[in-house]
Amino acid sequence: MKIILKEDVHNLGYKDDVVEVKDGYGRNYLIPTGKAVIASESALKVLAENQRQRAHKLAKIKEDAQNLAASLEGVALTIGAKTSATGTIFGSVNAIQIAEALEKLGFNIDRKVIEIKQSVKEVGNYNAILKLHKDVTVELPFEVVAE
Repeated sequence: MKIILKEDVHNLGYKDDVVEVKDGYGRNYLIPTGKAVIASESALKVLAENQRQRAHKLAKIKEDAQNLAASLEGVALTIGAKTSATGTIFGSVNAIQIAEALEKLGFNIDRKVIEIKQSVKEVGNYNAILKLHKDVTVELPFEVVAE
């Protein structure tokens, strides 16, 4: 089943992408929750017209994301966490703590665009990926230290 995404869906696509999904996933989840519509001929024409009209706005958004990515290039975060005597963290470091640390540095980044590939359960150096735009991603190094 071909559908048009109305918003970004993790591991599937971005807003206004035309994607192929299994019928049950489209009919039972994406369409009822308002995340997608069926890619009929008329819906595709409306999508093409909307994209043509907002092309300059999308270029501005992408440019802003690239500028933010350039300003984040040299940033290295240090996040404090409560640890045991062996260096194991009580709990784990997640995207919320990274977003808060970035906010202290003056960057207003939504926690939903921050992705950490490995689980952070020990003191050490790690990397987070910030997906600022569908074409702009930044790898952000951070260090977890004992408080």
